[in-house]
Amino acid sequence: MTSSPFLARSREELRGALSRRRGPVALVPTMGALHAGHAGLLTRARQAVGPEAPLVASIFVNPMQFAAGEDLDRYPRTFDADVELCAEHGVDVVFSPSVEEVYPGGDPQVTVDPGPLARVLEGASRPTHFHGVLTVVAKLFGLVRPDVAVFGQKDYQQLTLIRRMVDDLCMGIDVVGAETVREEDGLALSSRNRYLDEDQRWRAVALPRTLFAAREAARYGASVAIAAARHELRHARGVDLEYLELTAPDLGPAPTTGPARLLIAARVGTTRLIDNVALELNGDS
Repeated sequence: MTSSPFLARSREELRGALSRRRGPVALVPTMGALHAGHAGLLTRARQAVGPEAPLVASIFVNPMQFAAGEDLDRYPRTFDADVELCAEHGVDVVFSPSVEEVYPGGDPQVTVDPGPLARVLEGASRPTHFHGVLTVVAKLFGLVRPDVAVFGQKDYQQLTLIRRMVDDLCMGIDVVGAETVREEDGLALSSRNRYLDEDQRWRAVALPRTLFAAREAARYGASVAIAAARHELRHARGVDLEYLELTAPDLGPAPTTGPARLLIAARVGTTRLIDNVALELNGDS
């Protein structure tokens, strides 16, 4: 039988819950609507700190990272099921504050500037998104004071920017990137997948199929990998591509050989999906 995690709604409750525990603290920040992908993050966090150390999961839908017209009000909220999943995966504390608790007095006067990396890829169409993401993550880091924080690789640009923030601001937190969890057909698990109807769900598999084709072709070089990806996309129906970009692992310019990252974003119906894979490039012949 699993024990229920302590539910902290305020800073004081969070501080009290953590003061009674010893060992390195692990944090998994989420916006709720938890699924098997989040379960993988919780498992990875537990592995990082051991069986006795405190594991905190935050559940907070952050309004700062949603621009006007995005799906803040529509974003799925499944709190009771989320707490149950946390209990099943050994979470000690669920921190689920109100907006007023995280942003007392309204919008913060001091925020995190995510820099030039936040203006490409996702940032090209969502220019304020990472400003909101890094600000709330910095606040969660300050509230929880974790030794380890685990994020999914599906949101690869977010992971990269959080690592850069931690390094540049000397936060002293080990940021762990957990592998993307996928359905049997390859679709990356996402809270937004529930917006897809049956036909759209079938069409969405074009995203991982595109990435996997490029990964297989990468041994022949970058140009062949991209050609393989675009061949898959030409046969995709009902997929509105926003970008397909090959980069270095740190999202810098794409290399000609060695490790690389291929990232994709597309709309299927009204649902915007992102995904990415690691590639190992051989030189173009």
